[in-house]
Formats: sequence, C-alpha cells, structure tokens
Amino acid sequence: MTSIDKNSDPSGSEMSLFERYLTVWVLLCIAAGITLGKVAPNIAKTLDGMAIYINEAPVISIPIAVCLFFMMYPIMVKIDFHEVVKAGRAARPVGLTLFINWLVKPFTMYAIASFFLGTLFLSFIGTEAVDLVKVPLGLDLAVGERYGAGEVILVEGVKMLEVPLWRSYLAGCILLGIAPCTAMVLVWGYLSKGNDGHTLVMVAINSLTMLVLFGFLGGYLLGVGQLPVPWQALLLSIGVYVALPLVAGYASRKWIVTLKGERWFKERFLRFLTPVTITALLITLVLLFSFKGETIIQNPLTILWIAIPLFVQTVLVFALGYGLSKIVGLTYENAAPTAMIGASNHFEVAIATAAMLFGLSSGAALATVVGVLIEVPLMLMLVRFCLRTQHWFRRESFPDTQMDAKQRVDISA
Repeated sequence: MTSIDKNSDPSGSEMSLFERYLTVWVLLCIAAGITLGKVAPNIAKTLDGMAIYINEAPVISIPIAVCLFFMMYPIMVKIDFHEVVKAGRAARPVGLTLFINWLVKPFTMYAIASFFLGTLFLSFIGTEAVDLVKVPLGLDLAVGERYGAGEVILVEGVKMLEVPLWRSYLAGCILLGIAPCTAMVLVWGYLSKGNDGHTLVMVAINSLTMLVLFGFLGGYLLGVGQLPVPWQALLLSIGVYVALPLVAGYASRKWIVTLKGERWFKERFLRFLTPVTITALLITLVLLFSFKGETIIQNPLTILWIAIPLFVQTVLVFALGYGLSKIVGLTYENAAPTAMIGASNHFEVAIATAAMLFGLSSGAALATVVGVLIEVPLMLMLVRFCLRTQHWFRRESFPDTQMDAKQRVDISA
C-alpha cells in the first residue's frame, strides 16, 4: 500500500526550503503584516471585507477561503482513501493514535490553556482586556444582549461581540487542539525514521474523522469556554475548509491518474504542488498580522503568553503518546509517528476556522498563528528526542530500506 509516495513527493521525504525555515517565514510575515497595517491599512480591511454575507453579517472571508483551499488541496490530493480500510490490520497503533487525537488531546488543550491564560497569565493579559469578535453565525442578537461571556455592541454600524481577551485566545487554542495534523506530520514521521505506512494511513483517517468530530468537539469545548458557536457555523467551516478540498482532491486525483497515469501524477503533478500549501499559509499570515500588528507592538509579550501553554500541551501529548506506545508494545517505527501525530496540529484549518468564526482580527485567530510559529522548532526538537531514544523500543524485523509502506503496516498488526 502506498497512500502517498514519499519517494516521488519531495515534501514527504525531506524538508523543503519552505518547511525547513517555516518559523523564519512566519516571523517575516509578522513583520510584513505589521508594516502593511501601518503603511496601507485599507488594503487588509478591503480584503477582509470581501466576504460571503448572511443576514448582513460577513460569514466567509473570500481571500481566506481561497488561501485555505490552496493550503488543503495539495494535502488531500496525495491521499488514496481506498486504502484506508486496510488500516484495520494495524489495530494497536491506529487505535492508540485515534485515542490520543480525539479523546485526550482536545481536553488537555482546553485544561492547559484555561489554566495559563485564564489564571496564571491573566494579570499580564489584562483582567479587563477585551476583544471584538464576530456575532455567531445565524444568531440575531440585539445590541446590549449577553451571549456566553460576551456582550453585543455596535462598532461602525456592525454588531460585534465584546468578549474577554483571554477567552478569545482560549478559543484559538481550542481550535488547534481539535485539529490533528495531516500535512507536516509526514515530514516529522520521515525525519524520525518512523513507519511511513502508519503515518500515511493516519493522515487519511484523521482527515475523515475530522469531518465528524471537529464540529462536535469544537461546539462543546467552545461552549464550555463561554464562547459558544452555533452548530451550523462549525458545520459550514468544516464543509468549506475540509470537505471541499477533500472532495476536490479525491476527484482530481482520480481524473489525473486516469488521464496521465500514476507515475506522471506522482513525479510531475505532486512536485509542482509542493510549495503551494505553505505559500498560501504565508499570504494568510500577512493578512492576519496586518490587523493584529498594533496589538503586538503595544504588548509584544502577547505571543509568549499564548506560546507557553501551547508548548506545554505539545510536549505533554507527545510524552503520553510515546509512553503509551511503549506500554502497549509498539515498535519504534510505529511509536514515533504515533507520538508525532498527536503532538502536532493542523494549523491551516485552525487559522481559517478562527478567521471565519471570530474574525481575521480576533485574538482567536492570533492564537492559531502562534501555533504555527512554535510548531517547527518544537517538533524538530521532538524528532531529535525520538532518534536518541530508539533503543527504548523493539525494532521491526526488516531494515528501513527493504520495506515498503504496505509491509510496515502489515508487520505492526
């Protein structure tokens, strides 16, 4: 089985220039966005105003939707979902990965972010600091009405929800916690010399599982965090930002392979798509920081307050996945990607969902971007940890170079 061919897809075999220096590009985007917001503030506002409106309220930012499609499509088109059913042979690693991603990670993210942002760092963020976010989709709230932790106010003729700033940051962290990685994890798994077959299968399974659980868990945890979002808003988000590129990827893959053949698809088409995802991400970040630049300039430690709970969450979930892998007897080749998949986040979907639900200029959107900022150096640190601790686990019977992805999945059963 080869759901994704790492040998023909550069992004699957080694870190590209974009991926290797992603943190640097993000920092450059912060600078570019802040500069844009200062020099030409109307550009970002005009782009954010290009939206699909429902009941005179902006619901989907067209520029963000376009950017996210190009973030997600290159990922989805690589996946052969017909092979997912074969994952049942690897019940232990697949079951453990699903357990960590969907039954543990969302709740530890909520608990850790709530403690740090709502208690430990609250005085630094500001007990009276507020954020303006979109009024939830489908709700006709009157000015002055309370909704969750917020109050509806009128800003330049548009109804907005005024909420505590730390809760807005919490919302962004929640969206990161319910979005397991389906892209960069391919790189982390390869660099840690893990089981490519297991990683590829979980990319497909997490993409499909996200269609169901992203909305359910997001609605529940945002409600617990007193920033409730109607179900139709989350369903619209997952439909636009996951289902649409997933369907487009499946259909176009089938059409291209039929027309040009499997080899041309892998060696030519996928190579062309390699930088597309991160380029679209960087454009989105420039737009976001053109709005949030003033906040960062006034309080540059804002990013630190958000980054610390995200760091703790990532390390904790990785340690849990790595430790449980040892306990249930997984080989190192399966243990490494199992821990990596749980630790990393699908920040592309989190950013787009935060922008749609709360607004491009919201604290929630800023929090999801901090996830991008810290993920690459932190995950590289965890890769090095895995490589140094390979001897903690038993190894597969065949050398890495003598097995294909299907053999690896079969062996782990």
